[in-house]
Amino acid sequence: MTETKQKILDTAERLIAEQGYAATSLRHIIAEAGVNLAAIHYHFGSKEELLDEIIQRKALPVNERRLAWLDGIEREAAPGTPSVASILESFLMPMAEAADRTPSFVPFMGRMLAEGLMPTILARHFGVVVTRVTEALRRALPGLPEEEFAWRMHFMAGAMAHTMCGARLFPSLGGAGSDFRTRVGLLIAFLSAAFGAPQTAPETVEAKQEARTGR
Repeated sequence: MTETKQKILDTAERLIAEQGYAATSLRHIIAEAGVNLAAIHYHFGSKEELLDEIIQRKALPVNERRLAWLDGIEREAAPGTPSVASILESFLMPMAEAADRTPSFVPFMGRMLAEGLMPTILARHFGVVVTRVTEALRRALPGLPEEEFAWRMHFMAGAMAHTMCGARLFPSLGGAGSDFRTRVGLLIAFLSAAFGAPQTAPETVEAKQEARTGR
């Protein structure tokens, strides 16, 4: 990678983390990076392609680590299936390790989440990994109804985003979880219990609703 391209990527990542993707113009990036507009178009073509490369340079090694980790635990568990906790660890811990190495990327991804760009980013940069992890969890939880499994995956996504990018809501959250690996370790324990909880019978939910409404 050329020095100019590296400078553009680093500058764009910092500016987007500070003020958001929509508010960061190409002209702002070139002014901060000390390059000309032609350099942006030569190396990236557009703002969207620039965003893709910012994400790809961090996502690629994390995804490779995730897939290698998952391959390893599946080989060890064969002919059975890995535990839910080990699958979650293979997915979440490489992300935490990367965040501890480059914590400046965390607010950048927080901006992607806040601006509604995450679904497109997930499909483009994390689709293979998400599919593999989802399939592995589904095999580990064969008795869970499909809809409830989907909801638990949805809840996991929210918990993961809040753990990595969200503000701490409780003053007691001090030293524990100060680094991302510790924080994600706590998240894995929480999610393992959540995925392993008994399924919620529809009739139980309906009965509780009726009791509250008095019907």
